[in-house]
Amino acid sequence: MTLHDVKAFVFDVFGTVVDWRGGVAREAAPFLQRYGAAGSQPEAFADAWRSRYVPAMRKIISGQRSFVRLDVLHRENLLDVLPEFGIDPKTVPSEALDELNLAWHRLDPWPDSITGLQRLKARHIIAPLSNGNIRLMVDLAKRAGLPWDAILGAEIAQIYKPDPQAYLRTAEALMLKPEEVCLVAAHNDDLAAARKCGLRTAFIARPYERGPGQTVDLKAESDWDVVANDMNELADAVGA
Repeated sequence: MTLHDVKAFVFDVFGTVVDWRGGVAREAAPFLQRYGAAGSQPEAFADAWRSRYVPAMRKIISGQRSFVRLDVLHRENLLDVLPEFGIDPKTVPSEALDELNLAWHRLDPWPDSITGLQRLKARHIIAPLSNGNIRLMVDLAKRAGLPWDAILGAEIAQIYKPDPQAYLRTAEALMLKPEEVCLVAAHNDDLAAARKCGLRTAFIARPYERGPGQTVDLKAESDWDVVANDMNELADAVGA
């Protein structure tokens, strides 16, 4: 299916554009060493921290809690996960916790991300549609050279994906109809939620996002408008 009517490509970021697991593990390694958890695997720490991501956002989507930025949720989740690795949060200086929380601001892009985004940007609007807050997305972009035209997503919409308003308010902010916007994601559930809102969909395979034992999102699980192995293949598919 062609996407000739699409004017903007918006992107899931964590896992689709950047490698969250590798980046968080890299930053966690010296922290674990310093605070008495040297025997712990940094990758396991990254996985455990990330596992609290969806439950924390779900409380906001359900209305149990007012919207707060993802940085706030990440820090709360960090305090929650430390005892699992034998670290008492009260023994860690607040400044050290703040610094580790910024690991999410310093993630590396996948090797194909920059070139693919640059190609898509030549003829389309490109922007994140991420659950990450604005400053987090800006810091990622500055560090990695992500060539966004705008920073959109949860903080603009004041709600997290997969709530429909996260997708619809992003399209509205661009003054576009939902069908003029294509979500690019490595996660089938994200694409399914976007499709229900009328957005077009593109699946990018990231089979190592969750490490070598990944069992989900290894392949497209529906007839998304485009299925590609990387960003450059997506650009090829849409003639960018």
